[in-house]
Amino acid sequence: MRDTGYTVSTDAPASDTERDEAHIARQISHSLRVGKFNGGTPTNRDVAYKKVDQSTTSVSKCYLNTTKVPFMGLNPDFLGTPLQKYEDLQSETGQSTESEHVPDQEILESIENIYFRKDEDFDPSRHELEKQPRIFQSKEIEKRYKKLKQQHQVVSKKLLQLILQKQNACEEEFDNILVIQDQLQNMLAICRMGRQDLKIAKEQFTKAILGILANYKKRQVIEKLLKNVDTIKGLQRMGDQLKELLSKKNYPDAISLLLKCRRDAQTYKHFKCIAALNGKLQDILEQTERTLDDTLSKMCTDFDNTVYTSIQEAYMLLGKTQTAVDQMNLHFTAAIHNTASAVIRSYTEKDTQRHYIQLCQSVPKDRCVACLIELCTSLWNILISYCRVICWHNKHENNKKSNSDEKDFEKMFSNQYVKHKLENSIMRMWSEVEAQISMYLSNADLVYIKFEQFVHVLGIVNRLMELGELSGYKFGRLQESMKKQSLLYLSHYNISRLDELRIFLEYDGWELCPVKPDFVATELQEFKSLKPILNKSKVCNGLETSITSEIEAPVGIELLLQQYLEYGTSPFTVGLDDTMEEDILAHNEDFSDDSDDDELKREYVDESEHTKVNKKKYKHKHSGPMVTNTTLTILRVCGKYLQMSRLLRSIAVAVIQSMIQFFEIYFYTVHLFFTADLQINSESMYSPRLKLLLNRIKDNLIISENDTDDNANSNCNNKVRQPHLSSSVTLTQPENLYGLTERIVAVESLIFLGQQYENLKPYLEHLLGSSPQRGFLHHFYAHTIVCTTDLRKPVYMAVVSQAFDIANILNLMNKVNWEVTDVMSQHSNYIDTLLEEINVLNKKLNNIANFIPLSDEVHASIWENVAHLITHTLVEGFSCAKKCTNGGRALMQLDFTQLKSKFEELSSTLKPMPHKNYVESYIKAYYYPENSLEEWIKEHKEYSVKHLIGLISSACQNNKKTRQRLIASVDNEQRPCR
Repeated sequence: MRDTGYTVSTDAPASDTERDEAHIARQISHSLRVGKFNGGTPTNRDVAYKKVDQSTTSVSKCYLNTTKVPFMGLNPDFLGTPLQKYEDLQSETGQSTESEHVPDQEILESIENIYFRKDEDFDPSRHELEKQPRIFQSKEIEKRYKKLKQQHQVVSKKLLQLILQKQNACEEEFDNILVIQDQLQNMLAICRMGRQDLKIAKEQFTKAILGILANYKKRQVIEKLLKNVDTIKGLQRMGDQLKELLSKKNYPDAISLLLKCRRDAQTYKHFKCIAALNGKLQDILEQTERTLDDTLSKMCTDFDNTVYTSIQEAYMLLGKTQTAVDQMNLHFTAAIHNTASAVIRSYTEKDTQRHYIQLCQSVPKDRCVACLIELCTSLWNILISYCRVICWHNKHENNKKSNSDEKDFEKMFSNQYVKHKLENSIMRMWSEVEAQISMYLSNADLVYIKFEQFVHVLGIVNRLMELGELSGYKFGRLQESMKKQSLLYLSHYNISRLDELRIFLEYDGWELCPVKPDFVATELQEFKSLKPILNKSKVCNGLETSITSEIEAPVGIELLLQQYLEYGTSPFTVGLDDTMEEDILAHNEDFSDDSDDDELKREYVDESEHTKVNKKKYKHKHSGPMVTNTTLTILRVCGKYLQMSRLLRSIAVAVIQSMIQFFEIYFYTVHLFFTADLQINSESMYSPRLKLLLNRIKDNLIISENDTDDNANSNCNNKVRQPHLSSSVTLTQPENLYGLTERIVAVESLIFLGQQYENLKPYLEHLLGSSPQRGFLHHFYAHTIVCTTDLRKPVYMAVVSQAFDIANILNLMNKVNWEVTDVMSQHSNYIDTLLEEINVLNKKLNNIANFIPLSDEVHASIWENVAHLITHTLVEGFSCAKKCTNGGRALMQLDFTQLKSKFEELSSTLKPMPHKNYVESYIKAYYYPENSLEEWIKEHKEYSVKHLIGLISSACQNNKKTRQRLIASVDNEQRPCR
């Protein structure tokens, strides 16, 4: 430890451990001095001896010398403790320290870190003194002394152990030092020999040899100069070579040549001519990049795989692959805008100053569809070019992965950047295309074009959206624009079709069209595109699984290219629906005398010619469904409307509502035409739902005759004026049963039309999907379609009510004597008259059945009306009898029994006779006593007041009081008119 200026005591004796460590150190020193270096040279031995001596001396200083402990030579009075007490404390401290054994490792860990630092300015003595308090305590100082001494001993011991562990390594290092020393001596000898040889060579060289060397050096300089001149000459000729490469579109070689010339120019920039050429090369490089950019822009509309490969290799040499992709996206965006403007301008007056929207508005109506086709085709070609670009990069990346396993992170990052940029930009390209087409459709005048042209427009837009969905793009803006145009067009078109329907109804002769027995609506030309979907919906059970979208394809750029190759040049040049030959007419050679199939087709199907069939042409009974020209017209319009909704599902609500309007107007017109002459005002002719339906149709779809033209045009856009029956249709001739044939054709064609609507129901529900407005469709089928059969009752009753002379029958019944005393065995004469009229009606029905099919439902409906009229007439006649005996009541029963048996025999299909209970119950009421008769009157609400008063008068003719009471109760009741 360093001298601190205080008195130091050395009286502390060395311990046994210290003596052992000193002895070991001396042995190591002796062995190193005597045994190890005996064989070495005096110089080496002295060096090694000196090193070992230094090591041994340091060890001896640490281990052999007794540790000097500083002794504080201070006055005991200053310390504040008697000297004897201090000595006692010192002895106690020594005893306590010696008595406790602490492990060496713990002692080492207790040494402060500052003692292990390599700091020459560090003074340990001062460090220890600074740690002492201002007032010294001898006990604490003694205790600290003991601890430092103990730490010093442990460190010395540890150091000796480490020296012994590293002894072998030290010997090996000394051997290596000796080997290196020998090698240095050999090298020194070689250097001396080389210098001596160089000295001899210098003396032996002559001037001739030096001259040869000088000439050789000049030759090398001249060759280098010639090479530089050739390089400079090549640089000057570079412009012509570059033009030739660019003309051949060999961009990689052109860029490589340019870069090589720039490197050479940089090498020879010390020449003045090259310095000027360097600036020219920079200009040429910029010009070449512009040429590359121009060629890249041409790839947007006319992609060439070879040229694009050359362009990408050139950009790769320039290190601008990422920049090239960004620039290419800008070119594609600009190409979409420029191409759209150019196409629209070609169909207008070519005013370059006009804005795109103004150009769209100025496209002539007759050229709107052609302009849209060309616009979609041009933009589609740009999209296909972009898809080919993406495919090129995907293929190029896959080839690189398969040909090289080395990982160039810079190239990998660049490839990932390009791939990410292209995949994201394809959606932006679709968005730009959608914006241009949507803007055109929003501003083009499509309201007054032909329906086929508008459907063609919808087909083009639908096909574009299908292609966009292949790459995962959704056309929200385009759908909205097309929806607005479609609703506007549908509104205008529907008004004209409703007016056309009114004209058809007014000119319709209500004759049958000779269609095939299995004819359905889907066989019409207008349903061609819907037929696969409708047929599929019939096979499948569930609606959601039965009708699927027509194109279900996975998303992918490759599929777009496949579609492009499939369509050829453009998927928009193909027509929406190819014309098919319509085969719906019945093929019967004897059907008419002087017309072939073509004439029949013109006569019965052509919507532009309002001709009708002459009954004289019929030779055989018609076996197909009952269909009129108007029915076919409505079905054709429905087919056209469904084409629109198939191509643009968002307008399905408006389309279906228009279809319902056509059906309801047809329904209302049939009722209007063929019930106007109904001579029986009876509530039982109409069901409650039928009355509500007719009133609703009249309020919603029929223009009131009191409305002026201005009000009709402003408030009734979806209404039509009430049609009038054609003058060619005669409903007043008894020999034709008051137009029963036309009435049957009208009603049954309406029912057939309702069946076709019923067949379309699954598809209509699919079109509406989960729309909140789908409730109107359910209401239509639940309250309108089901009422078609209810129309048979009033229409056929209008014929039946005129076929019977009811007044004559009632007059004959009034002449019958109902006061007979005996039971009669012969029925009354009026029954014979009724039966005769029934026979006449039956014969006329059979004659009609020879020309038109009378189904069981039609036959039953007519005879049910006959039964209804007869039973009502009998009750009316019976109620007119003022007096009636039991014999008279028996005669009534006999007359009705005779009529009933004959009626069932003639009607053949109706057994028992309909409404027979109405007559039988009335006749039996004559037999009831007064109390029971009153209860019977309350229960039977179907009889009119007049009928009940006649019954009461006859049954209670002997009891005036009861008769008056019952008549008064009947007069107070509200009874329906049967």
